[in-house]
Amino acid sequence: MTDSSDSEPNVRKFPVTSIEKTDPPKGVTEGEWYEYVIGQGTSEIKGKRSGSLKSVTAYVKEYAENLNQRSTLGYSAYAARKPAAKTPAKTPAKT
Repeated sequence: MTDSSDSEPNVRKFPVTSIEKTDPPKGVTEGEWYEYVIGQGTSEIKGKRSGSLKSVTAYVKEYAENLNQRSTLGYSAYAARKPAAKTPAKTPAKT
């Protein structure tokens, strides 16, 4: 993996700022749970995920990398991409 900080200055708009062990959501009694924060300032994404610290960390890093890549390519990091245009339904031929 290469360090992109030399070629792309300040593209890390969504850094992983914290991953901390937390209580499970209400109604869940099993598993280890972690709460994570991606971003900074008013652009924060908070979430919870179950698993080991190692697996949650890998997930959160990949999530942040995808957000950073989308913002670098000019896509909105806040909205889902638009689905492909739907083709009109074919009507059966009259006989």
